[in-house]
Amino acid sequence: MLSINRTIRTTNPMIKKLTLTAIITLIITACNNQINIEDSSMPILTAPIAKKVPHKIITHDHTRIDDYYWMRDDERKDAEILAHLAAENAYTSAKLKHTEAMQEQIFQEIKARINKDDNSVPTRKGNFYYSSQMQGENEYPIYVRATDFKGSNLAVLLDVNKLAKAHEYYQVSGISPSPNGELLAYGEDTISRRIYTIYFKNIANNTLLDEQLVGTSGNFVWGNDNKTIYYIKKDPQTLLGYQVFRHILGQAQADDELVYEETDNAYYTYLSKSKDGENIFIWHSSTEASGVSIIYTNNNTGDIKAKPVMFIPREEAHEYSIAKLNDWYYILTNWQATNFRLMKVHQSKLGDKAHWQDVIPANDDVKLEDFELFNDHLVYQQRENGITYITIEQLSTGKKQQLSFNDSAYSVELYGNNELDNTALRLHYDSFTTPGTDFDIDLITFEKTQLKQTKVLGDFNSKNYLSERIFVTARDGKQVPVSLVYRKDLFKKDGTNPLYQYAYGSYGHTIDPYFSLSRLSLLDRGFVYAIAHIRGSEMLGRPWYDDGKKLNKMNTFTDFIDVTKSLTTQGYGDKNKVFAAGGSAGGLLMGAVINMAPELYKGISAAVPFVDVVTTMLDESIPLTTNEFDEWGNPKEKVYYDYMLSYSPYDQIKAQDYPNILVTTGLHDSQVQYFEPMKWVAKLRDYKTDDNILLFKTDMEAGHGGASGRFKQIHETALEYSFFLDLLNQE
Repeated sequence: MLSINRTIRTTNPMIKKLTLTAIITLIITACNNQINIEDSSMPILTAPIAKKVPHKIITHDHTRIDDYYWMRDDERKDAEILAHLAAENAYTSAKLKHTEAMQEQIFQEIKARINKDDNSVPTRKGNFYYSSQMQGENEYPIYVRATDFKGSNLAVLLDVNKLAKAHEYYQVSGISPSPNGELLAYGEDTISRRIYTIYFKNIANNTLLDEQLVGTSGNFVWGNDNKTIYYIKKDPQTLLGYQVFRHILGQAQADDELVYEETDNAYYTYLSKSKDGENIFIWHSSTEASGVSIIYTNNNTGDIKAKPVMFIPREEAHEYSIAKLNDWYYILTNWQATNFRLMKVHQSKLGDKAHWQDVIPANDDVKLEDFELFNDHLVYQQRENGITYITIEQLSTGKKQQLSFNDSAYSVELYGNNELDNTALRLHYDSFTTPGTDFDIDLITFEKTQLKQTKVLGDFNSKNYLSERIFVTARDGKQVPVSLVYRKDLFKKDGTNPLYQYAYGSYGHTIDPYFSLSRLSLLDRGFVYAIAHIRGSEMLGRPWYDDGKKLNKMNTFTDFIDVTKSLTTQGYGDKNKVFAAGGSAGGLLMGAVINMAPELYKGISAAVPFVDVVTTMLDESIPLTTNEFDEWGNPKEKVYYDYMLSYSPYDQIKAQDYPNILVTTGLHDSQVQYFEPMKWVAKLRDYKTDDNILLFKTDMEAGHGGASGRFKQIHETALEYSFFLDLLNQE
């Protein structure tokens, strides 16, 4: 038997963090499994079995018994829970020990494709050009600025590598210079709960000011006087950012003025600033409604006394956003426009939609997604039949030009267009086969200038790969778009290729075909990679999203299943070699489809999965629950409770065979609490009737986004890929 003293002296970093009680619990687990914690030559042969403590939950006269409710600990300090997580990690490590060489191989080949010395394209803001640099083995960027695009008078603003040295996890937010460029503000999160402390730095002498703002969302905006900063405080329990404060440099945070408080906990709160610097926008955002309040920063009383004014009264089911150009506000709105339209209103006519004028009319077949304003140009982004289009319009003449791209399906994003007097539009473009490329598009001539394309080191040749876009008929007749990519010389379309299928399918989040350095490791091993653009996204416009939420949520899951069946039937993949992956709400997708059609999948990867849907949505103390009611429904209403219960992965586990499953999470996850996947795995172990492998790994230092650092994150990808490849090699 392993002695307590020997355990306390262990060098295992996981065990060192546990209390004595937790260590004893882990020892008991280890002894029951007849293993030596430190002796890697003695594998853990039996999966950790969690105790059952029946917990009764009665809702609408319906009783559920949750045997693993005890696994919840909001403080994340419970010794028994930490010990069980440690035992799961030890089991996972032992079961995958034979794949360590493969994991290292995949890690190294992905890393070898990365250009270690890589700079972003500078973007202008005020009198400076800002960019970031990645150097050598650095995990984090160095933020710099220069006086021109070429990099003259380059100055380091923030070296995140130095800041991160003392922390297992590190993330910065904001990185915002004051209007005069003399000071820098940035947020710091060292726990991964997305609660940031804001620091201030004198750029000229590279020293921190002796003040900080704690408990913030990491989102903040400078006032025009260079001494005022607006920031958002978070509720430490629900993690909702709900209070906007005004801080004056030099005063105590306790004396900061509360400028705005969100009393409806279905809304998120964000801050931004108009391009002309005259307005600070307080954004009020829920799933199905939104609003904006304006702080006028250049009024006669100055920033210190400015008060927010609502753009228009908030309305149920009305979503909109605004931007300012001279005396006009442009409004992207779904008012009488399911797929949104662009309108404008003179600043003298605020507060009444009756004064709004059409700029881009509503179109039931085309979704208006985004827009940018310049002094004499309007740029807008639309999506038609799943494809994104960018149009540049000269406001003074009405002349229009739609931009063209080479690929049949692609991803394009407007970014860095910070100034109204820009002469060019900045955008980022990529596809399954085209590495990320940054362009400037001249607003007058429409000439396209390539500024940078991501270098892929090694023998990569885009011509070796082929992308396809197809439609799959779902069981109700709807046509589901699917994006595919594969290596041409390894693809046979005879039903012999392994298939990796990915999707998200919630919140209207649309995942366009994008380039991935990591994905090449799958394609070069013969995999066909597919993104299923299932309902719940907005790939086919807003109705596509509405048809995959609330009481239509089941469409998300059946779409994914139907895509799998169709792809194997059409010969894109071997029906016995199908692997699927999803994270967060995509993890919910994974949990649902393996309850409904487990026989279709050889292996599943579920990252930070939202799987205990009913219990979580009944508990408004759990972070972010209240903002989710318009996405999933409120189970306190019986119609939503019954429907949610019908697909909730945790509640629908049954005695049946399940695929091989890898589950990953972070102890400090702020979006999906660690205990959801922890409970899910424990219940799956109890119910499943197969001998397939079920592994659960918790990153004890990370949260929802996984490990911080560019190379550390590759290890997570290598773990998933090697898990799937190992299953494939067992054929």
